[in-house]
Amino acid sequence: MMRILVVVDMQNDFITGALGTEEARAVVPKVKNYIEQWLSEKQGSLYFTRDTHHENYSKTQEGRNLPVPHCIEGSEGWEICRELEEYTADIPVFDKPTFGCQDLAEYLQETGDDPDEIVLVGLCTDICVISNAMLLKAFFPETVITVIEDCCAGVTPESHARALEAMQVCQIQISHSQVIA
Repeated sequence: MMRILVVVDMQNDFITGALGTEEARAVVPKVKNYIEQWLSEKQGSLYFTRDTHHENYSKTQEGRNLPVPHCIEGSEGWEICRELEEYTADIPVFDKPTFGCQDLAEYLQETGDDPDEIVLVGLCTDICVISNAMLLKAFFPETVITVIEDCCAGVTPESHARALEAMQVCQIQISHSQVIA
């Protein structure tokens, strides 16, 4: 069984920086424990995505609609949080200029083997996690896509819950981690 874990945008700006939230900070140890269990049990491949913007962010559609500069390439806010950066040493990290990571989906498609399951954790449930889950479901319609709800955080608890509901309607499984943070 081929399984993949995708850690979405666990970056400083979404945790302690420009767009940081209490919920995002609370999910960091849960994500760390989930990754550690995933790797210790050799459950499958691991990939990270990284929201990546540039100095012209305010001139982009996203920048006009969310006028808070964040995840500017090379900045401290752009970096994967300190607690998780060790896991990125020898694996692909996909920089993405928008919510969903088409490069990741294409990379997985190019490997030639459709994964049996793709598991997502990370930030923000209601923006980038849902976008990546939907994108991966479109690229791999017969693959089980699973989001670990307690290893994700949304912009607000309410938008987190709405995103989980929306994903379920689109046949994305919502699960709870089996690890204790």
